[in-house]
Amino acid sequence: MIILTILVKEIMKEPLYLNENESINKAIEVFKVHKISGAPVINNENQFVGIISEEDIIKTLITHDDTIHIDLPSPLDLIELPFKTFKKLEEYREDIDKALSSKIKDIMNTDVITISGDATINEASKLMVKHKIKRLPVVDCGALIGIITRHDIIEALCNNCDKL
Repeated sequence: MIILTILVKEIMKEPLYLNENESINKAIEVFKVHKISGAPVINNENQFVGIISEEDIIKTLITHDDTIHIDLPSPLDLIELPFKTFKKLEEYREDIDKALSSKIKDIMNTDVITISGDATINEASKLMVKHKIKRLPVVDCGALIGIITRHDIIEALCNNCDKL
């Protein structure tokens, strides 16, 4: 069997990234426009500091309200129900607006697996499978230099099928 050695730096893409001080709303906008589910995050010194994903955003928007009880309403409760419902909806909207205006650095994942551009796609594949991740930021001396995804690896393998 011939082992194909392709380096990460040969197939990595120019990273689409976000700044840690941008809002969650900005991340949602970027994800939607570029049809992506996550992006690396840099700080003001252009150093890689984390990654933000759709999952991080969804976790932020999930709310739990312990004041909701399932009890049979009294006649007075039935009169107050529309007002209480409206008030709860307003509180919910305020919570969502507050969450969306929060900074990316408040919800991003900072415990991120990265890879060097000099690593092979075999090493990248192993990391992705082991850690169940879709993308690996390519980092050199703390600076984000690229990104590699599972799709990039499959594409590289397809482009080199005749060499296998």
